[in-house]
Amino acid sequence: MLKKIEIDQLRVGMYVQELCSSWIDTPFWQKSFMLVDPEELKKIQATRIRQAWIDTDKGLDVLPEASGKPKMEPAPAAEPLPPSEPASPVAPSVPAAPRQVVAVSMEDELGRASQIVNKSKEAVYSMFNEARMGKAVDVGNAQNMVEEIADSVMRNPGALIGLARLKTKDDYTYMHSVAVCALMVALAKQLGLNDEETREAGLAGLLHDIGKMMVSADILNKPGKLTDAEFVSVKEHPVAGYKMLKESEAVSAIALDVCLHHHEKIDGSGYPNRLKGEEISLYSRMGAVCDVYDAITSDRPYKQGWCPAESLRKMAEWSSGHFDEKIFQAFVKSIGIFPVGTLVRLESGRLGVVVEQQVGKSLLLPKVRIFFSLRSMGYIAPELIDLSRPGMNDKIASREDAVKWGLKDINRYWLGDAAVNR
Repeated sequence: MLKKIEIDQLRVGMYVQELCSSWIDTPFWQKSFMLVDPEELKKIQATRIRQAWIDTDKGLDVLPEASGKPKMEPAPAAEPLPPSEPASPVAPSVPAAPRQVVAVSMEDELGRASQIVNKSKEAVYSMFNEARMGKAVDVGNAQNMVEEIADSVMRNPGALIGLARLKTKDDYTYMHSVAVCALMVALAKQLGLNDEETREAGLAGLLHDIGKMMVSADILNKPGKLTDAEFVSVKEHPVAGYKMLKESEAVSAIALDVCLHHHEKIDGSGYPNRLKGEEISLYSRMGAVCDVYDAITSDRPYKQGWCPAESLRKMAEWSSGHFDEKIFQAFVKSIGIFPVGTLVRLESGRLGVVVEQQVGKSLLLPKVRIFFSLRSMGYIAPELIDLSRPGMNDKIASREDAVKWGLKDINRYWLGDAAVNR
């Protein structure tokens, strides 16, 4: 029986069906769990969460109070209860009603996006390692993660997408999944997909690389060139992931398809099935673009990541055979010709980092924080300028390479206070 109780009534041995708060505010990535550790109870009590749903059929009930107060009664049947596990092996549907998300500035979203990125990394690590041990993927919990990521992208896409790009070599496999989830949401929005389709795309992005849990860590983290045998092992991850997700009967057909086919290419030269053109689903064509972009912009054991703008230029060169051209163009519009974090030179002879795209304005006119003068060859007081502002005469002359100018950690100029939490 489901029962809503106060947090101070929680005790070890209870089965928590759901904590009454958003996913990002809870100390655990799972929505439902058995409370077995006193330290876990302390973590919950230390938050601002005040109520929780428990399932007394799966765990302990509340204790009668010594004060004589009656113990909590079961919730009336008419009161909405939190979603329980599906009775039949059908994927739980993502809410179809449009979600009202208000757009905010990069500055306003960075702090919350940073929290979501950090928690999502831990959640994906736990989820993927459970899958490695043979446990079925808990789609309900994964959807909670997608909801938080999607809402952040809707508020301001540059914040979470930019932060997710700043992964380390060691956490690449897990953060790559978070990044592709966010990129899929932004791309789906640009393509005009509805709310349910957008979150399906995000879930597919989150799960697309789960098959890498079946590839040796020594191969995934190898700093040098892979042998032919090692490369064959890596190329088996889409099929391995598909089989893993099939074990969880609640995983949608879209997530299964993207997991299996995100390495297919439009010209038929991809793997595992050498599909081409329209044989590849819309979602898998989206996944191919998002997967490659995040891979080449990220630091890997064997190479440094490319600049976001340079990565788009390279991808444009490959697009005729590798990507669906229309989807690639929509992708560029979703993140900008000069994505957040790109070092640019202005016509005024100053260097700056792109901080934010201008919604509804030219992709060539983002907000830029300037910090270096090429005339004096020295740093100047950082200044945020809006290239779309009426009367602004300055504009971007070119993309620049930080190494060429001896600049280090340029990301701090767009991260602001969020740099402290990295």
